[in-house]
Amino acid sequence: MPTPLLMPALSPDMTEGTLARWIKKEGDAFKAGDVIAEIETDKATLEFEAVDNGILGKILVHGGTSGVAINTPIAFLLAEDESASSVALEAAPASTPPPAPPVTLALPHDSGRIVASPLARRMAEQAGLDLRRIAGSGPNGRIVRTDVEAAMRASSVASQAPVVEALPPITTIPVDLPPAGNFELVPHTTMRRVIARRLTEAKQTIPHFYLTVDIAIDALLKIRAELNAGNSLKLSVNDWVIRASALALRKSPAVNAQWSDEGVRLFRNVDVSVAVATPGGLFTPIIRNADQKGLAVISKEMKELASRARENQLKPEEYQGGTFSISSLGMFGIREFAAVINPPQGAILAVGAGDKRPIVKDDALAIATMMTATLSVDHRVIDGSVSAEFLGNLKGLLESPLTMLL
Repeated sequence: MPTPLLMPALSPDMTEGTLARWIKKEGDAFKAGDVIAEIETDKATLEFEAVDNGILGKILVHGGTSGVAINTPIAFLLAEDESASSVALEAAPASTPPPAPPVTLALPHDSGRIVASPLARRMAEQAGLDLRRIAGSGPNGRIVRTDVEAAMRASSVASQAPVVEALPPITTIPVDLPPAGNFELVPHTTMRRVIARRLTEAKQTIPHFYLTVDIAIDALLKIRAELNAGNSLKLSVNDWVIRASALALRKSPAVNAQWSDEGVRLFRNVDVSVAVATPGGLFTPIIRNADQKGLAVISKEMKELASRARENQLKPEEYQGGTFSISSLGMFGIREFAAVINPPQGAILAVGAGDKRPIVKDDALAIATMMTATLSVDHRVIDGSVSAEFLGNLKGLLESPLTMLL
């Protein structure tokens, strides 16, 4: 019997995507690992690989089609011993996806081969779940993010939270728009819609609080200038901030955490997401295990990731799954700002520009280059004293930069 090939969810926030083009055509045979099609998400164009051997029997959604909802049938696959002429295949409209199958815990797979997305594997590892006991709802049983989340809920023994009566809907007040022709309506891109949804979710569901600290960076600037002199790899202030944040997270591990309904996730790895502005929106490429990397490695990785982010060439695993975020507007002359937490993370550090300011030192007025950093914190996960400890560690590292070279 022909098997429907469903539009995959290639990122945690993906609800729909664009089927950019088919690599295989109807009647083509393929093997596990072969690229069948290219799919555009809100962040990048990704290759869609086959998870088993088969034949592309009939294409239901043609290349170039946008707004294809996940779990929508996009083609029918045939087994190697089946023929397309032996079955009647009818196209299904992309606008009416079938309901997603329920996801439950399953018996261990008989085969030793587990087909799962990189994000699903990482989430399962962090949650201590056995992928062999999770049934996949993706194409041909591929385990995706939603399957792991469902398994986490199913295995939880936490008591149910009391039901809270929903608030009445807010009445929308009509707004008088300018006359037609006085403005240009720019349609939302998929990325912009995702950003809007996540920011709204963050501000509505996460109880933010903010802590700010001023950091003297004259010593850092002096050492940076000495290291950059005659060196082809130029260290940026942001590289030092990434390194210091990673080390401070290792000293204050309670900040390297996320909220979940089952409990607080305390991460073993320090994976720092760094905000990068692109023409299409904001990317957050990740420096993995940043606390274990020196400044030169961090600088090189960050330059490569930022360059590929601006070219829309990042892989999902390169911008998904960070444990802490950094956002900097210092290059634009912004002295101080508070960033919105990137859910499901527990905190984000906003870094302003370094500028000359009058300070009191040894009971005398002096001038120093100061940089203001503000930590936005999810109060469900991280307490004020822990956040203050983290900022104290960060300040100490940046004001004594030689300690970061040890």
